[in-house]
Amino acid sequence: MALGASALGGMLGMASGIFIVPLLTMVAGVNIHTAIGASLVSVIACSCGSAADYLYSRLTNVRLAVVLEIATTLGALTGVLLTGIIPVPFLFVLFSIILVVSAVQMLSRRRESLAPADGRWAHWRLDSSYPDVQLGRDIAYEVKRIPAGMSLMYGAGLISALLGIGSGVLKIPAMDTALKLPIKVSSATSNFMIGVTAAASAIAYFVRGEIVVPVAGPVALGSVIGAILGARILLVIPGEKLRLLFVGVLLILAVQMLLGAFGIDLVRAPA
Repeated sequence: MALGASALGGMLGMASGIFIVPLLTMVAGVNIHTAIGASLVSVIACSCGSAADYLYSRLTNVRLAVVLEIATTLGALTGVLLTGIIPVPFLFVLFSIILVVSAVQMLSRRRESLAPADGRWAHWRLDSSYPDVQLGRDIAYEVKRIPAGMSLMYGAGLISALLGIGSGVLKIPAMDTALKLPIKVSSATSNFMIGVTAAASAIAYFVRGEIVVPVAGPVALGSVIGAILGARILLVIPGEKLRLLFVGVLLILAVQMLLGAFGIDLVRAPA
């Protein structure tokens, strides 16, 4: 389960935590807190497994990742402090609404602008470029609306810690709509960041004894292998198909989260 989830998550830059939690709880019957701890470990493993390929291919904007991760980590730490205070059904409903809104926003930006960035400022600011395999050339891009992006990153880190998922599912729509990044750059940069965000949350879960090694160990191993496979696929898949795939995953997850808020389980058979 971890290998398949991480292959898809690594390709989309959202790690495997968003899939691992429902799989462990609904299919394997694992306790929710144990599943959250294992999913955070899988997020870290997924990030490490595919980061090398993305860095080598120049898809990851490291300087931008460092700036945005400040806000995301603060949000994750806030989420850890709020764990147990906010009702889980409310979180599920809120998260499903956010996913639907993110999907609509990403669909509205299906055609990415390939206009070159202003080279005079690219070195000093966060602008960069990435190689496009389909076009056979480098594509320059500009990073826009940093304050709005950091605000959204704080919210992504907050919800990530509360639900025990990788924040990439919210980071990528934020980078796509607020910062106006190409979808491949968003996915690779998000993958680089999610490991740091998850580590900030995982420490607290480890201290509370909610990271169970017999569960987290196999999940981490499968996540590393799956993330490497996902990274290889991202390098060759067209950006438009990647965007549509990501939107489809967002909508499926939104339905799953909404059903979970009302206690509807369509996967596990009744005892």
